[in-house]
Amino acid sequence: MIALMTMNGEGHGTGEQRHGPHSSLAELADLSGAPGVSAVPEGAPSPAVGPQQEAARRAFAVLLGEFRRTAVLVPVDPYGGPWTAEQGGVRWICAFSHEEALARFAHARGEAGRDWEYRAVLGARLLDVLVPKLGVPAGVALDAGSADGVLFPPVEGVVPDAAVAGLGGTR
Repeated sequence: MIALMTMNGEGHGTGEQRHGPHSSLAELADLSGAPGVSAVPEGAPSPAVGPQQEAARRAFAVLLGEFRRTAVLVPVDPYGGPWTAEQGGVRWICAFSHEEALARFAHARGEAGRDWEYRAVLGARLLDVLVPKLGVPAGVALDAGSADGVLFPPVEGVVPDAAVAGLGGTR
C-alpha cells in the first residue's frame, strides 16, 4: 500500500518520523563508479579486491538490504510520478528517510514555503518496480542534499537485470 501525504517546507506533515543516512546528489553521483558501490550477487565469484574494497562491498550489501525493507518518502512530481533528477546520464528517483531530510532538501532548493506531496514507498518497490518503469538508466538517491546520503545505482545486484540492460549492457 502506498500512503499519500503532504508536507510543507518546514517539515510538518503526516507520516512516520524516522532517521537514517543523508548526502548531496552531485557528491553521490561520484560514488556510483567508486569501488565497493556495485553489489556482487550472492554466490557470484568476487573479482580480486583488497580487504577494504571487500569490506565496502559487504557494508553496501547490508545497507541495500536495509533500504529494500524500509519505507522511504518519495516526493511526487506535478504529473503524479516520482520526483527525479538527472545526473551523469542517470535518472535518480529522490527518496528521503524522514520528513526532516525532505524539509532540508526543500530548504536547500529554496522551496521551503510550498507544500510537498509525497508517498511512503518500500525501497524494494522503488528498485524493483519504479526504476524499470522509467525506461532509462535510473537509480535511487536517498537523502540527496545531506551529508550522509546514499546512491543505489542502476547496476547488477541493485536493480533488476532489465534495468541494468538499459545501460547498454554495462554491468
